[in-house]
Amino acid sequence: MKNKKEEKLDYSLKLIVKTSLIVFVGLVLSKIFTYGYRIVVARQFGPEVYGLLALALIVLNWLTIISFLGLHEGVLRFFSFYRGKNEISKINYIFRLSLIILTITSILSTIILFAFSNFISINIFHDKNLIIFLKWFSLIIPFSVFSYLFIDILKSFEKVGWASFIENIFQNFIKLAVLVVLILVGLNFKTIIYSQVAGMIITFIVAFWICKYKLPQIFRRYRLNQSKKLKIRKELFSYSWPLLFFGILSYLFYGIDSFVIGYFKGSFEVGLYNAAVPIAALLYFASNIFIQMFFPLITKEFARKNFEIIGEMSKQVTKWIFILNLPLLILMIFFPGAILNILFGQEYMVAKDALRFLSIGAFIFSVLIISNNLLYMLGKSKLILTDIIASTILNVILNILLVPKYGINGAAFATMISYIILSLLFLLQAGYYASIIPFRRKILRIILVTIVPVILVYYSRFILPYNLSMLFLEGFLFVLLYFLLILVTGCLDKNDLMILQMLRRKFINK
Repeated sequence: MKNKKEEKLDYSLKLIVKTSLIVFVGLVLSKIFTYGYRIVVARQFGPEVYGLLALALIVLNWLTIISFLGLHEGVLRFFSFYRGKNEISKINYIFRLSLIILTITSILSTIILFAFSNFISINIFHDKNLIIFLKWFSLIIPFSVFSYLFIDILKSFEKVGWASFIENIFQNFIKLAVLVVLILVGLNFKTIIYSQVAGMIITFIVAFWICKYKLPQIFRRYRLNQSKKLKIRKELFSYSWPLLFFGILSYLFYGIDSFVIGYFKGSFEVGLYNAAVPIAALLYFASNIFIQMFFPLITKEFARKNFEIIGEMSKQVTKWIFILNLPLLILMIFFPGAILNILFGQEYMVAKDALRFLSIGAFIFSVLIISNNLLYMLGKSKLILTDIIASTILNVILNILLVPKYGINGAAFATMISYIILSLLFLLQAGYYASIIPFRRKILRIILVTIVPVILVYYSRFILPYNLSMLFLEGFLFVLLYFLLILVTGCLDKNDLMILQMLRRKFINK
């Protein structure tokens, strides 16, 4: 018989997996629509216009993050925390307070970006064609801010299916659909701008109405005395203000490579580089499907002081991310040129070494993302801010030193090193403050098992003909052999087998 803690762990892991299946479908469709959008832009308009889009989105996202003031992370944490204590009145107060603040900040950001569009385009990126992108994108900021606020609220109430549908499927489908229709009509590169604006406005409307329909309680007014309001504001802003700088710096951290390339090299090179970026970002796929439910669950368990369950959940989810991401990493290292050619075209194959560097950094960061979530759970937002400041400074310095000489490869190498340093900081700090190192020893066995298919893939490159169908065949056989070896060599533990049994029962029932 299982004790209560084991039953609770089983329930939590099953809930994460059930939710992850929903998120998985959402993310698969999201990737299809997102990559479809990028591929259409890259192939239809070329690297230069694709680079202009990338630069405009960097500026837009920076100002969106500034507008949030870190409140979206605060909403996600405190909504989950107060749900664990069944204090809906406090949730309602945070919601109303956030609406007022974000309305003011998002409108200010719109005015600032619109007013400084010419300066940013000409004085920083030396390209006047960027002006029209920035002026139109400035209008998106309020819709973007409130769309993601409502999506985070849905996540905090464990409505992950709806959140995933809006964020991953609906938003990206609308943008792609509008883009394709306008291209067929015969419009020029402005179709990119119109598709982005239309997509975000429609996403905001849908997110608002789903939130209002599914969570009517947060729109009601509850009475709360002034002392409680003051305490909530103090806790919320104490947690959130470092995350304002964290958000700015983290996006600076993720976007500094394209920014520096745009400054030193131009929009054409930014376009080439941003063919490699979304492919490497596929390595975040596994972590994204589990994190959606993982963070609200561990926060709720933290409120109940169930630390042992948090530790076991952390180790199990890290192992799942590692298993899913390892074959992707290996394929990106061995076949980067082929992947770029298939998706974006031969013109973008010069980014193959950049893809190798980015994929290594993304793999390490995705595996260690659990440690970052543990620090969030503990409320260590100021510590996370310090980490991101240090990593961002390192990233900026490395990019400035390497991009002028090595171009996009220098930017990718700088980003890889910065990712690794930041990931190790999160790992060590989570071990110190939460006493959790989220690794199981069987991860070493998984690494050893992978050596066999890696050797086969490596030598097959010199024996088999180099064409598209053969590459698909090699990739399929590698993944198949990888998972078969994991199954037969004892890499799975009782929790893995429990989940597989659950999935097997569901499949048979279906």
